[in-house]
Amino acid sequence: MSPPPLSAPAPTPFSRRSLARASVALRHPVAIGVLAVVLAGAAGLGLVIGAGTAPATAWDALVEGMFGSPYTIGSSLNSAAVLALIATGFTVAHRAGLVNVGGEGQLCAGGSAAAAVGLALPAGIPTALGVPVVLVAGFVAGAAWAGIAAWLRMKRGTSEVITTLLLNFVGVGLVSVAVHEEALLRQPVTSSETLPQSAPLPPGAQLPLINGAESPATAIVVIAAVAAVITGIVLRHTAVGLRLRSVGHSPAASARLGLPVRRLEAAGLAFAGGAAGLAGAALVAIAPYVLAEHFSSGYGFSGLVVGLLARGSLMAVVAVSLLFGFLTNGGINLQLAAEVPASSVQIVQSLLVLFVAAAMFNNTRNGSTS
Repeated sequence: MSPPPLSAPAPTPFSRRSLARASVALRHPVAIGVLAVVLAGAAGLGLVIGAGTAPATAWDALVEGMFGSPYTIGSSLNSAAVLALIATGFTVAHRAGLVNVGGEGQLCAGGSAAAAVGLALPAGIPTALGVPVVLVAGFVAGAAWAGIAAWLRMKRGTSEVITTLLLNFVGVGLVSVAVHEEALLRQPVTSSETLPQSAPLPPGAQLPLINGAESPATAIVVIAAVAAVITGIVLRHTAVGLRLRSVGHSPAASARLGLPVRRLEAAGLAFAGGAAGLAGAALVAIAPYVLAEHFSSGYGFSGLVVGLLARGSLMAVVAVSLLFGFLTNGGINLQLAAEVPASSVQIVQSLLVLFVAAAMFNNTRNGSTS
């Protein structure tokens, strides 16, 4: 008769605590982000090798495209600032329990309004007056565009995800119409080679450079950084932030406490639209200072991705925006210098989002079943 099998020793309380701490550490946003970057980077390395390029050559081209000159750094900072503005607005709406996927349409509305107002300004207007007028016009137009979805939610209970998503197509279409019609914003047609775009903004409505003529970085970089810091302070240390967080956690409980739930939700969504509209105005007020078809270059959707990855942290918004801004410029040089398709960077960014989203879903499911 064989002896009974030996059973594994029961885990001690100390080992159970260690395992619990390790599990919590692995689910921390920083750990998830690092793991996602490693996995996405490994996939990018595979794409580079598949393109027949030596990894060292691709890496040098990527770094050169991101940090090789004051011009590339300034251009990357401008891109990061636009993304940060959109993601900041997304974070505010998300704090109120809403998901704003209409950044692209709101950006288009802001850019169109900025172009219309900027072109209506006198040619000799000073920068101290012209730039704020253009940026405010973009913010107001973006907020009003998001206000359509907010009104439908307040009055009809329509999901803001559906309305903001559909309004994207309307906003993009309106830009296309505006730059093709001379009666609207198209520059005067002098020949068959005249591009379908607006005339350039007057000098007083153009965003000033912050680092001299060698770098294209403009004042929008400073504006975006200040907006992220102030928004973070408001959300964490003021009554407004507390009310938005309360509405986001439980609208029903917030209503029983006497909070104006619908108005807070509408304000959060309007601010998100305003921030995206401000980003659109900045794109028009940056060289070449015109409103053109496809001027948004998908920034609205990229800003949504940044907001999702940041997971409610304004510091993370700044960090992820910088990462995406520099990667975009690096990807362009990757194609030019190393003959690696620039879409490889987009694939890496998409995988990064998928890995983080999968980790978030897994954490949510584990939390709901524990």
